[in-house]
Amino acid sequence: MSETPQAGFKARLRRLDKRQQLAFMATLCERLFPNYALYVQMTGQGDVHRLRVILDLVWEALQVRDARIDFALQATKLAELEPPIDDDSFGARRAVETVVALTALLDALQGDAPEAPREVSQVSRNGVQAFIEMTEGSDSDGAEQNAARLRAHPLMDDEHDFQAAALEAADVELERETLKALRRLGHNEGISNLGLNLD
Repeated sequence: MSETPQAGFKARLRRLDKRQQLAFMATLCERLFPNYALYVQMTGQGDVHRLRVILDLVWEALQVRDARIDFALQATKLAELEPPIDDDSFGARRAVETVVALTALLDALQGDAPEAPREVSQVSRNGVQAFIEMTEGSDSDGAEQNAARLRAHPLMDDEHDFQAAALEAADVELERETLKALRRLGHNEGISNLGLNLD
């Protein structure tokens, strides 16, 4: 039986070395960043600057091999940036996803976290799925209709393409210029995985 594209993607993600996996996760976190920034802009909750500093430190650790950064401390700071637990709005849930993805990345930077790359990948996909269901779903739709809509939706296509491109770009010898290119890829001209930007 032939391997599905998704199974092949997961297998290849597992085969990356740790630094390549970290770079892949950082690229996805970079693309999630505008979702958090938009939540802060709309509600005044959270702190974009502090989240940006933590993500910048991740890129620094990837670029400077002997950088001495206390990622346990950064994880503590990151936990303080989550939306309030009683905010169940769509924006808050997408902001939480950004924090969850970055938390998984920080866990991987602190030690062995073999599931972290797959978790970050899935968090990003889940956000796209939630966005499609919110904007185009119907209570009368069955599971098959929902699944078909997700498969055919341009945003989900874009998500799969982006993650495949991030994996491809990370699966090389990671030099300074390669990491800069990954960061640019993740920045995605300021457009998040949901097709949103701060403008």
